[in-house]
Amino acid sequence: QVQLAEFGGGLVQAGGSLRLSCAASGSIFSINAMAWYRQAPGKQRELVASITSGGRTNYADFVKGRFTISGDNAKNTVYLQMNSLKPEDTAVYYCYGGGRGVYWGQGTQVTVSS
Repeated sequence: QVQLAEFGGGLVQAGGSLRLSCAASGSIFSINAMAWYRQAPGKQRELVASITSGGRTNYADFVKGRFTISGDNAKNTVYLQMNSLKPEDTAVYYCYGGGRGVYWGQGTQVTVSS
């Protein structure tokens, strides 16, 4: 079993920055990719960015050039650096871990005011 815990959400003005963290614990050897998803009210959950165990990254078009996903293997933590935030980035952000199983964190709220 894998546990994922997100940190770093909050309220920020448009144009500001936030960094989300996702700390993994448990059977982390079973994970070969991690990602950040988000879900805004009334909308489906969508992929924001992903990173493989080999360090390959992928971004949704709507965050390219603004968000950066990275990992620290020593700390079993994945980060999402979010810059130039827009009101439409407001959502609950979820950490995802995939491999032998599928694991989700509890989510952290990000609110961007105009």
